[in-house]
Amino acid sequence: MEKHVSVLLNESISSLNLKENSIIVDATLGYGGHSSNILDRINKGYLFAFDQDSEAIRHSTSRLSMIGTNFTIIKSNFVYMKEKLLELGVKEVDGILFDLGVSSPQLDEEERGFSYHNDARLDMRMDREQKLSAYEVVNEYSKEELSRIFYKYGEDKFANNIAKKICEAREVKPIETTLELVEIIKTAVPMKFRKDKHPARQIFQAIRIEVNHELDVIEPAIEQALSLLKVGGRVAVITFHSLEDRLVKNIFKEKCKVDDKVKGMPNIPDEYLPDFKLVVNKAIVPSDEEIEKNPRARSSKLRVIERIK
Repeated sequence: MEKHVSVLLNESISSLNLKENSIIVDATLGYGGHSSNILDRINKGYLFAFDQDSEAIRHSTSRLSMIGTNFTIIKSNFVYMKEKLLELGVKEVDGILFDLGVSSPQLDEEERGFSYHNDARLDMRMDREQKLSAYEVVNEYSKEELSRIFYKYGEDKFANNIAKKICEAREVKPIETTLELVEIIKTAVPMKFRKDKHPARQIFQAIRIEVNHELDVIEPAIEQALSLLKVGGRVAVITFHSLEDRLVKNIFKEKCKVDDKVKGMPNIPDEYLPDFKLVVNKAIVPSDEEIEKNPRARSSKLRVIERIK
């Protein structure tokens, strides 16, 4: 297995303001890069980590056990965070981290079907026990549905033409593998637009988002995370594309807004002040050095919010 390099590792860990007795949630455990660094710093605290991927959980359990025993891994989508923590008697925490990217091993394991560089059965499920996979999306969605997700989640200007070509191809035979799909996408994208970036990149992103309901779960999960924070606690979110970042930015902005009725008053009563503040006004982005070492970090952004009352 290729080593997974955690993106914005130092920036995200320091933004959580960890103390040795902090109670922390890693909403996106993955292969344990962030979690192992957190656990290292909270020897009198506790870590709760969420993931849907059994392989990632196996790997991370072994990795975290070498550091300490003060952790619990919960096999669940982070959209059930509050419910699962309440079941364990946890009502408030000091910090929550979301890393919304796909782990490198998921991309690199050919049989997972996430990559447009390797040939594999169309899959892309983060939770391999769920029914919907990329195969169903590509072979069963209508032309209109495909066009909509390619445009909405992939922001691809050839969305309609790619959807049309997929529907034509699957009339002959089902589209079964990633590279079959790549070849169909290529026929729908003019040659001059293939030079700058891989023509399948945005389409694969769109299908992955659809299969795993990635955007649907962000807002409710962040709302839950914010409701679990103690005063002084922080939520840090790493995103990897503009759709995710826009969602997070808007949620945070709304939470930190002063009530319109009192905006501009010299002394605003406490009850009209927001419960949260932005820790950084602009998103934190990776250094040139990090991008050089790990090109997958290029599009990442980190936003951080703190409960102040």
